[in-house]
Amino acid sequence: MQELGLKPSVGLEKQGIKQVAKAYWNLTPAELVEEAIRNGEGVLADNGAMMSDTGKFTGRSPKDKFTVKDAKTADTVWWGNVNFPIEPDKFEKLQAKMIAFLADKKVYVRDAYAGAHQDYRLKLRVINTLAWHNLFCYNMFLRPSTEEHQNFDPNFTIICIPEFKANPAEDGTANENFAVINFTTRTILIGGTGYAGEMKKGIFTVLNYLLPQEYQVLSMHCSANVGEKGDTAIFFGLSGTGKTTLSADPNRPLVGDDEHGWAGDTIFNFEGGCYAKVIDLTYEKEPQIWDAIRFGSILENTRFIPNTRTPDYTNKTVTENTRTSYPIHYIDNALDVSLAKSPKNIFFLTADAFGVLPPISKLSAGQAMYHFISGYTAKVAGTEVGVVEPQTTFSACFGAAFLPLHPTKYAELLGKKMKEHNVNVWLINTGWSGGPYGVGARMKLSYTRAMITAALNGDLDKVSYTPHAVFGVQMPNECPQVPAEILNPRQTWSDKEAYDAKANQLAGEFNKNFEKYAEFANAEILAGAPKAAGVNV
Repeated sequence: MQELGLKPSVGLEKQGIKQVAKAYWNLTPAELVEEAIRNGEGVLADNGAMMSDTGKFTGRSPKDKFTVKDAKTADTVWWGNVNFPIEPDKFEKLQAKMIAFLADKKVYVRDAYAGAHQDYRLKLRVINTLAWHNLFCYNMFLRPSTEEHQNFDPNFTIICIPEFKANPAEDGTANENFAVINFTTRTILIGGTGYAGEMKKGIFTVLNYLLPQEYQVLSMHCSANVGEKGDTAIFFGLSGTGKTTLSADPNRPLVGDDEHGWAGDTIFNFEGGCYAKVIDLTYEKEPQIWDAIRFGSILENTRFIPNTRTPDYTNKTVTENTRTSYPIHYIDNALDVSLAKSPKNIFFLTADAFGVLPPISKLSAGQAMYHFISGYTAKVAGTEVGVVEPQTTFSACFGAAFLPLHPTKYAELLGKKMKEHNVNVWLINTGWSGGPYGVGARMKLSYTRAMITAALNGDLDKVSYTPHAVFGVQMPNECPQVPAEILNPRQTWSDKEAYDAKANQLAGEFNKNFEKYAEFANAEILAGAPKAAGVNV
């Protein structure tokens, strides 16, 4: 076994790997780019980024993600449509096959951390057969110092081999592609897919399992920034709600854009980089992301403007899920160390295409837990094939696909921390006002920014509120830089009875969705549910 690069004292034998053709350890980004181009894994764009394709899979494959069901997980994992079980012996045989597959292959090994808080971090080892995947891990995970590399002893391992395909009949998988987590042996196996995000989200799933149970640390699928006075803000929201846009603020340094933990009075980033969508990216819309795409960054599944090496961010021929990966320090105002104080304000972002929810409202602890578990937004016509009118979308804790535990576990931790730290939770509707999609108009971004600014500045602590008749959330009666008449959504509809009917309909959708969680929800959470009363306000 020939080994090149910065190798620690603890080698691949810890992972049971005794033979590979060549092992490259902890290569620099420049070395990995050279390797990737030499291997035919990608090409350079004129902005310096490396463009690589992920192959058949251009996104995660949630139905092909499995968790080993054993004594550790049998009674702790929330089994069902999110977490699919696989037997320990199937995992062992699959891992043995993958290790045998590597015997005549060269591998790229990266040691890294997940978690900026030293008390709650994983020490990762990632073993890749693709150089660009290893560069992705350099970008996305936290990078140890040279001294830390020397004595690095990992406590979680990822083995990622896109070329290796499972035999479902033998291996217990659903298809040839798979991602399997074993919490007992602390290993993730990934094969049959070149989508790099499987590694990132696999570790997020691991942290979502370990931190709440073992340390009472709340793991969160959110972005976070911090103000000049040290006031932290957290933003939750599904795709299309404005999470990236609204959390990117040149006056508020970035803690992180996607995954965080809340331990005691500290918020910390799980990652060392950003993984942003680039479809229709422009400098005017997202200058920070635009400027971060340079040498060392990766572009996934994008294409060039013909006869150039200039990325064409409008090109959807491969997928709409085109992405870039880059280290967080490529963002000018990112914190040097991704740690901040407990938040003063939390924002749940939703794009309500039904025009029912207020543009901003304040939630009680019970309402916050209920809406956190709900994780609501709406799809509008044209976003997906077959969507011809607005459709409700719910994703528990704004990241259901990555939750090994029951959503109420995370919600109860949120409620506890809200009370301990006196945190304001706001529901922000970046969707429609004056009627549903097709009738009303989408909320102006300038108004949404003004409402968030007012909440951050404490301006909304000084105003009166009116409860929403159906959802019970508290609507401010005034807000600086925002017309008062848009703050109560019912008043923006010309047909008030139509509004009442639509509000009742949406409340019914919320309550129907919540039925699958209700058995484990406490009384305070249940009290946060909307009441389909339809009383005028």
